[in-house]
Amino acid sequence: MPNDKTRPPSDDRIRAYRDAAVALRLGQFPVKVPLEGADDVTRLGEAIHELAQTVERKYREMSELVKITERVNAGLILDEVLEYVYASFHEIIPYDRIGFSLLEENGRILRARWARSEAPNVRINAGFSARMEGSSLQEVLDTGRPRILNDLVAYLNEHPHSESTQLIVEEGVRSSLTCPLVNEGKAIGFIFFSSFQGHTYRDAHVDLFLQIAGQLAAIVEKSRLYKELLELNEAKNRFLGMAAHDLRNPIGVVQSFATLLREGVLGPVDDKQRKALQQMEQSCGSMLHLIDDLLDVSAIESGQLVLEIVPTALEPFLERVVETNRMLASGKTIELRLEMAKAIPRVPLDARRIEQVINNLVSNAVKYSQRDTLVEIRAAVDGERHAVVISVADQGPGIPANEVDKLFHDFSRTSVRPTGGEKSTGLGLSIVRRIVTAHGGSVWVDSAVGRGSTFSFSLPL
Repeated sequence: MPNDKTRPPSDDRIRAYRDAAVALRLGQFPVKVPLEGADDVTRLGEAIHELAQTVERKYREMSELVKITERVNAGLILDEVLEYVYASFHEIIPYDRIGFSLLEENGRILRARWARSEAPNVRINAGFSARMEGSSLQEVLDTGRPRILNDLVAYLNEHPHSESTQLIVEEGVRSSLTCPLVNEGKAIGFIFFSSFQGHTYRDAHVDLFLQIAGQLAAIVEKSRLYKELLELNEAKNRFLGMAAHDLRNPIGVVQSFATLLREGVLGPVDDKQRKALQQMEQSCGSMLHLIDDLLDVSAIESGQLVLEIVPTALEPFLERVVETNRMLASGKTIELRLEMAKAIPRVPLDARRIEQVINNLVSNAVKYSQRDTLVEIRAAVDGERHAVVISVADQGPGIPANEVDKLFHDFSRTSVRPTGGEKSTGLGLSIVRRIVTAHGGSVWVDSAVGRGSTFSFSLPL
């Protein structure tokens, strides 16, 4: 084996090439490749150098694509996703314009859904439509492969009756790359990357564009389903609002007449009749309470909850709310106690709605507590949250750990039952969550079987 003095200089280059190959395998860029000389070893080095540049470019492209795809997949609103695509894909794709069109009427019509362009006058905007029959785009769908047109002016000369090509050329586009959008084997539309320069996509890597198109196709379907869900939820809220509003008046009338009958205003009644009328009143009251809760849920979810936020001195506000609830608690000889930390600043809140929150929490605490126990209402500043935290703590049976997740959802109930047979709509805590969230706060519970429950919510300062 030759020593260092007799070893050919090519050995040093080969060792450097080996080190470069190891660095490439480990994803370490860039790599150093010596290119001295004009022999076969140097030509090998030149090939390794070109390979390193190609691998590095591919690595950068894929890394950027993964980041963008993760961000895009997190979106649900289609327009927001497309705006992000336009702003972000410049790192891996050259373009001055992106158009997005969807197939309608069982694939017979292609309608522009969205477009962004650097041109001063965009000629093809959302709403533009064309028939697919006889269109050159049908071949793109049939093959499932992107179409590259590197000279649109020449293409227009060959297809002078193509209205879309005429408009896009007038906008300044000179080359384009069209990708079909296919989701679960079904063609749903196209995405068009366009450039004001000719031959921009001559060396385009088609597989990269197909990956992008595949991701966008899945996102389109997700966005469509999300939009349908929003529309169904809006219809549900309208129905709940109308039904609850229309039910409230007749039930109120029934309750009023039951009261008049029970009190003997409309004639004498015996004890048996009086008891039946009292049960009617209570049932009507329960239904009216449920209707009020449904109206609240409908108003909040439809965006009709208008908060009147006013900086409020918390101590007199809480004293008044607690005093209002004393009669409710006295029915079970439960003591209500208010504990206020010192120097709490004024808190921005809607007094009527936050009173509704506290009333819900206090009534729940009373409802699930035994007689002759204590319910505490506490208020203090939380420096970490930069908020005031209000808590309602009871000495009730507590909530099993595996049932805590059921709380704060519509019509949810746990296995814990009211101690006095009180009724519950299952909407109180979900309304609490919605109102607190609308204030920019959060709500949570600390509970365990045998040691009671503490429901807390924060109001940002």
